[in-house]
Amino acid sequence: MAKGVIKERINKDGSISYQVIVPYKDNVTGKWKHRWKTTDGSRKADDLKAKMLAEVQKDDYHKPHKMTMESYLKEWLSGLPSTVSPRTVELYEYICRIHLVPVLGTRQLSQLRAEQIQTMYSTKLNGGLSLRTVQLMHVCLHKALKNAVKTGLLTTNPCDSVTQPKPERRVMKTMLENDITRFLNAAKEGEYYSLFHTYLYTGCRRSELLAVRYSDVDLLGMTMSINRSMQFIDSKVTFKPPKTASSRRLIALSPHSCMVLREHRAAQDIIRQRIGLESMGDSDLIFCHYDGTPLLPDSVTHAWVKLVRRCGMTGVRLHDARHTHASLLLKQGTHPKIVSERLGHAGTSITMDLYSHTIPSMQKAAAAKFDDAIKNTVSENNSLESRLFSAIELVPTGGGLIGDHPIVGK
Repeated sequence: MAKGVIKERINKDGSISYQVIVPYKDNVTGKWKHRWKTTDGSRKADDLKAKMLAEVQKDDYHKPHKMTMESYLKEWLSGLPSTVSPRTVELYEYICRIHLVPVLGTRQLSQLRAEQIQTMYSTKLNGGLSLRTVQLMHVCLHKALKNAVKTGLLTTNPCDSVTQPKPERRVMKTMLENDITRFLNAAKEGEYYSLFHTYLYTGCRRSELLAVRYSDVDLLGMTMSINRSMQFIDSKVTFKPPKTASSRRLIALSPHSCMVLREHRAAQDIIRQRIGLESMGDSDLIFCHYDGTPLLPDSVTHAWVKLVRRCGMTGVRLHDARHTHASLLLKQGTHPKIVSERLGHAGTSITMDLYSHTIPSMQKAAAAKFDDAIKNTVSENNSLESRLFSAIELVPTGGGLIGDHPIVGK
């Protein structure tokens, strides 16, 4: 077993420091090498020696690499597994390029410390960066350093010792019934009426609806099948299966939704005939340009933002159409399990956690329903008035006490 030594050194300024030297066997070459570090104080030197010995005694130990954070992050990004979606890879690349590399890029990977990461988070927040962005920085950096531990470049993940930013739940702004009517009437003047109507009436995600084909919709059976989603990466539109099994689902359509979709297809066919194209086929996208090319997700979002501003509902995001759909269903007494299935959530607990703001009104409605169901079965002889008169009759004429309270007789 390797044994370390501690050497006392006198510095030029007369101070004393201690050099800890620990031998270790390189697990690649099989040769014995030495690792050393310097500290001040004999007690610190003893603790450092114990820590270094514990590290080198691991079977997979090798000397810390002098790789910089910039080099490591580039290597990590290029080696991300195929299970990571292209959208997520694009996000990680952006965070590394804009936020992590400019601050930590020149530091050695093996010398990165938790306090340096904590300082970076604080500086970013104080500089006006949003809490959400700093959270994403932490997620990205933690995953990268976790991989460094897994591959043996680090012994511990410094992000584990960092106080990460607390999650901040975005405030959702849902529409009321009158808001929906006003919004859809205004949408009829533009080209996105059918799409926005379907958003509000189904609660689907943007990426899901933009990927729906005519073969996915049964207007006679009034159902819509969600079995893929759209991605727009590097100026290219691609389609992929849903992220989770629960996202693949069959949604019931309302009669009004079916009518809107029928009118939408008829209008598409008329325009396509005028420009010399065939009618829409089952393999064509429902929501697309007249020539069949996909709608760009950001273009749809921008159109939504302009329309809600015109309707005086600033702050209602496109994703809030999904929240609106769920909130109204819950307020109307729809079972949370049904709402969860329509949204494609993995479980009912997710649905109720997201829409807990609707619970107070549901609680009041439940209490009122229980009262209506029971009050007619309660005997009138057990009313509060009859119980008060019964209690008074038990009191002596001259007055008396019940507990510590005086009771005045009749």
